[in-house]
Amino acid sequence: METQTAGTRQPVLFLPHGGGPCFFMDQPEWDGMADYLRSIAPGLPQRPAGIVVVSGHWETKVPTVTTSPVPSLLFDYYGFPEHTYHLKYPAPGSPALAARVRGLLDAAGISSAEDAERGLDHGVFVPFLVAFPEADIPVVELSLQENLSPGEHLRIGQALESLRDENILIVTTGMNFHNLRLFWSQDQRVTEAAQQFDDWLAGAAEASPAVRDEKLRHWEEAPAARLCHPREEHLLPLMVAAGAAGQDLGVRDYSEEVLGKAMSGIRFG
Repeated sequence: METQTAGTRQPVLFLPHGGGPCFFMDQPEWDGMADYLRSIAPGLPQRPAGIVVVSGHWETKVPTVTTSPVPSLLFDYYGFPEHTYHLKYPAPGSPALAARVRGLLDAAGISSAEDAERGLDHGVFVPFLVAFPEADIPVVELSLQENLSPGEHLRIGQALESLRDENILIVTTGMNFHNLRLFWSQDQRVTEAAQQFDDWLAGAAEASPAVRDEKLRHWEEAPAARLCHPREEHLLPLMVAAGAAGQDLGVRDYSEEVLGKAMSGIRFG
């Protein structure tokens, strides 16, 4: 792996991954999000030696890492144009980085597993095709836990924080609004609720680390929390990011309304 340049540390990112393969269809409403994703790589302190990514599309009993040196892609979306099932993202995997992740989890007392067969899901390859289009940085995906515990995902992130000092970029992807039943709703009450939750989330991310973590543990108490997330799998990647942030404060570095729903990206460090 590439070495860390003195005085630099990789940030931690929570990126919106959009809806299905939205960036590869004629849907201009996603153009602003795509522009944000394109700004990610130029804004890093240096080219990462590897990326550890957590998406809202993989859950297992214990945290599990992909170990294939040549990961395939999982086209885990349905009903989209045929060409979107032929996208390619030939980024290499990294068994060594996967082992490092497992070692850090083990040191923190967190049981883990590995999967040599699973490919990268669309919560990874769709935004990465925009953010890291050269596909030349090794990628290891880490699963969410099926128990969906905010505290446990914060703890997982905390265990991985030191990777940032090894020139490893930690990326988490999800959506701060993920109610598919209401996503296409034009009801102004839904728009207002999504904005309320988005603002609360940004405030939580930008708070001091102790306050941030406490707020995120109790995210269900936020305004419109369950309206925006009937099930929280697309929010929990943010908990991993916040845990890996350590003492770094968060900043909402992307904010836009898409289809009447507030969308955000958050960066720590």
